[in-house]
Amino acid sequence: MVFCRRGGPRAPAGLPVAMGAAGAVPPAADKKGLGIVTTASSADHPTRRDFLFVATGAAAVVGAAATVWPFIDQMNPDAATIAAGAPIEVDLTPIAEGQDIKVFWRGKPIYISHRTKKQIEEARSVPLSSLPDPQTDEARVKSGHDQWLVVIGICTHLGCIPIAHEGNYDGFFCPCHGSQYDTSGRIRQGPAPANLAVPPYQFVSDTKIQIG
Repeated sequence: MVFCRRGGPRAPAGLPVAMGAAGAVPPAADKKGLGIVTTASSADHPTRRDFLFVATGAAAVVGAAATVWPFIDQMNPDAATIAAGAPIEVDLTPIAEGQDIKVFWRGKPIYISHRTKKQIEEARSVPLSSLPDPQTDEARVKSGHDQWLVVIGICTHLGCIPIAHEGNYDGFFCPCHGSQYDTSGRIRQGPAPANLAVPPYQFVSDTKIQIG
């Protein structure tokens, strides 16, 4: 709102206050020798003042969004939580018998194998005395879910990633130095000193597991 000296343009008597015309002078302002100039433009002829109004409004919206964003961002896991590796759930339904998938947890590849009856029988018929790292197949799977093998896909020799369904034992084969694991993920041949590790996991339903 801008005031002008009493000698400036005045609205004719009886002229109503209108957009684009000088406004009537309130008694209090008239006594002080001031008149009110009210300026507004139409949408067809925008002025610098209109631009300032729009710019100010836009800045207010951006400022409000900038204020709200930190609160929204706080709802997301922080870097430490992500680095620690929150538990993940995996739906087993799409994995057909005899197939496997690879997922990642804590930056590590996890193999989930849907073993056939033949693969289970082969793993359980092996004498423990013949294994470099003796461990029963039953100890490496969850009771009642014998068909599912879940192992960390990192070779225990030098940390390479083995290939599933390769090698002499239909398990995992590491092409780096020739380590071979059976259908239970146990080392059977090569320089690897230990079986493939089993990550912490549990069945949350018959068709879904939670790793971590």
